[in-house]
Amino acid sequence: MDRLSNTVRPYAWGSTTAIPELLGTAPTGEPQAEMWMGAHPGAPSRLTRPSRSGAEQSLTDVIAAAPERELGPAAVAAFGPRLPFLLKLLAAGAPLSLQVHPDLAQAQQGYEDEERRGIPIDAPHRTYKDANHKPELLCALTPFEGLCGFRRPADAADAIAALGVDSLKPYVDLLRARPEEAALREVLTAILSADPAEMAHTVNEAAEAADRLGGAHAPYAQIAHHYPGDPGVIAAMLLNYVQLQPGEALFLGAGVPHAYLGGLGVEIMANSDNVLRCGLTPKHVDVPELLRIVRFEATDPGILRPEASPAGEELYETPVDEFRLSRYVLPAGGAPVALTAATPQILLCTAGAPKVGELGLAPGESVFVPADESVEVAGTGTLFRATVVV
Repeated sequence: MDRLSNTVRPYAWGSTTAIPELLGTAPTGEPQAEMWMGAHPGAPSRLTRPSRSGAEQSLTDVIAAAPERELGPAAVAAFGPRLPFLLKLLAAGAPLSLQVHPDLAQAQQGYEDEERRGIPIDAPHRTYKDANHKPELLCALTPFEGLCGFRRPADAADAIAALGVDSLKPYVDLLRARPEEAALREVLTAILSADPAEMAHTVNEAAEAADRLGGAHAPYAQIAHHYPGDPGVIAAMLLNYVQLQPGEALFLGAGVPHAYLGGLGVEIMANSDNVLRCGLTPKHVDVPELLRIVRFEATDPGILRPEASPAGEELYETPVDEFRLSRYVLPAGGAPVALTAATPQILLCTAGAPKVGELGLAPGESVFVPADESVEVAGTGTLFRATVVV
């Protein structure tokens, strides 16, 4: 197995303190948003193997050199010669963009279309960076806030009507008069297609009202504080507000609009960069493509709690195969736990000081375990286990 050296991404929405506190390091004053663990080409983990004379390599290169040895034949047959998931520590100090992800067929169609039209992969208006879908799971390490899925149109209408903003009354009427799918589609389309100057004025009025009302409106006032005048503030009021306690999780499937608002968590996703933004961002919003991808249906956010096995593994069940996330809370004096698997694994410590084989881990440290390599964990602490389903 290999101890990983991981990159922290300094996105503007990142917390300046959450990841340093977990790692036990001094804050730099700059945002530290995500620590990436995996073989994504954007920021692959790095490792050092003695057989390579101490030279540091990227996990991407290690896997490319011997995919079946590192990933196992079954994972290569199912997902190709690459690690199919990306594991992250995510620390939100401000709201992320309101966004959705495509399903696999939509991603393939969108990617092929943009390739055919010759849109450069790094162009600001490029939507599809690859041909893969991006289901994801977020498990809270601290109290965590987010938006996930549409709420019932009647509930959204009541929340918006309570603001008392005249220019929002047409949206309220639509939400109350139209069937669910049509109501959500027409209102989101109207919000994203409105005159920017007029919408900015409406958002500012709505933000002042939400601030006065407080209570259930307080999260939207906070969102508006970070994104003044952004139409995504009104779009956010169509969604369920969710609060997670440590150990609880959210699964985000294709077409479900969502945004993380604040907190520290472990996130795992299929290895993809495909994001369609709805608002709360200065980046490109492709409204027609977004409306093609979004699932216009009210949903329960479905907070997940792990299912414990007799062996002590606490599994977060999801309907995808590209990743499988579980947790071990290792008690003092507990027996060692064998984690050998025919699939690749990344093990991440989030508390305590467990040992993985001969390697001791501190919070925020991780290891890559190739397929079929014997591995045993011992000691005290909390360990997240990321692998695949084959």
